[in-house]
Amino acid sequence: MRIEDDIKLDYSDVLIRPKRSEARSRKEVNLERTFRFKHSSVELDCLPIIAANMDGVGTVAMAEKMQQVYKALAFLTKSEYDKNERYPLNFGIPMGFDADLTSTLKTINDRVLINLDVANGYTKVFSDHVRNVRRAYPNAIISAGNVVTAEQTQELILNGADIVKVGIGPGSVCTTRVKTGVGYPQLSAVIECADAAHGLGGHVIADGGCTSPGDVAKAFAAGADFVMLGGMLAGHDEGGGDPIFTHEPQGEWFFRKDNETWHPVIKKKEWRQFYGMSSQVANDKHNGGLQKYRAAEGKVVTVPYRGTVVDTMDDILGGLRSTCTYVGASKLKDLSKCTTFVRVNNQYNAVFGSS
Repeated sequence: MRIEDDIKLDYSDVLIRPKRSEARSRKEVNLERTFRFKHSSVELDCLPIIAANMDGVGTVAMAEKMQQVYKALAFLTKSEYDKNERYPLNFGIPMGFDADLTSTLKTINDRVLINLDVANGYTKVFSDHVRNVRRAYPNAIISAGNVVTAEQTQELILNGADIVKVGIGPGSVCTTRVKTGVGYPQLSAVIECADAAHGLGGHVIADGGCTSPGDVAKAFAAGADFVMLGGMLAGHDEGGGDPIFTHEPQGEWFFRKDNETWHPVIKKKEWRQFYGMSSQVANDKHNGGLQKYRAAEGKVVTVPYRGTVVDTMDDILGGLRSTCTYVGASKLKDLSKCTTFVRVNNQYNAVFGSS
């Protein structure tokens, strides 16, 4: 056993210090990037925000909207990929350990990403799997994870990953840190893994922990090439899911003359279910139940119905453009070069929270 004494930080532990800027308008900020990858021959031009491969988020409808309106990305869930025959251009194909690498994927073109996604990216069998998928699909863009340290980021890239997913436990419906005690503060994880990946010509996805547009900005400022969102994109039309209705008092009252009493105004409110993909609900839905030797590492919540994802994405991108103008970055790619983080104290966090 050993203890690391140096401080590790989450998004809520820092703010970005403003700097002199020559930007005249937020609309001049370029949020799109062109990526060239270490192993793949594909060049990808996109807005580097990804809808997570989670039920209620990683759907074909979400991928289509993200692509058509924003040129952004989405990683599909396995069930969503299996039940569909049509796909947008920029989406991630799920491929588990049980994939037949000798078969041809249903759709393979120069805008498909293979998403190798496990809770624990530290096992030798996973590194071997990444290497085998690279051999089977030498020209594909391969994303692999999740990890939180520089050493394993390098391991996955050297075994064939173009992009490494960073994050263990920071997600809003993830309980890995509670159930296992394992994790790493997300801002520090992104900084350290991005530095390791970029040194080898690889890229990273900051996966989890963003609860506001300011957190998304901090992730990019920390060196993330892509930011993956789950909870922030849950509850929208494009994610599907059955509506849940509640009837709640709205703080208004009306007077009923028949018995001369006041009664609260009750209004119907719509919600959508959102849960971690290692939760009991997800295991029951996709895996025939939770195996006895495992613990559920996700929880189930209800989120308010939010209408179309366009409104939420516009808010996120508006905040991101503003961040760039505050620090003098004319394009998203330069944000990390222009960023100085300042630590904030516990009193600030208690009053204002993250971002």
